[in-house]
Amino acid sequence: MSETRDIICVTCPMGCTMHVVVADGQVQEVTGQSCKRGIAFAREEVLSPHRMLTTTVTVRNGTLPLAPVRSRSPLPKALLLPAAAELRKIVLCAPVQQGQLVTANILGSGIDIIASRDIASSDAPQSAA
Repeated sequence: MSETRDIICVTCPMGCTMHVVVADGQVQEVTGQSCKRGIAFAREEVLSPHRMLTTTVTVRNGTLPLAPVRSRSPLPKALLLPAAAELRKIVLCAPVQQGQLVTANILGSGIDIIASRDIASSDAPQSAA
């Protein structure tokens, strides 16, 4: 049994609408792409989609109550919500440095979560803007 899916390629500014035919868990045909990158994107998007995870975690004693965090590389799409649930349990203590490791190998994925911004300690002297 085959299934046809229409997807929009995001690998370049063209934004091609591609038609992907999937049968027996394999991509059988891709049409509508303007470049070879579209074919690779269609295969990955249909068979094993990945997304960057961006969210926030709680910060204790910081100038801000939340710190933005992101995955170092895209996670399998199926892990996004479970990973976000794990990150809700984490509390960082200020100061937080951009690029600081928040958690390693989240959910055994091999992907680290890092801080996306500096957060100063609330008891640190503030500089004039």
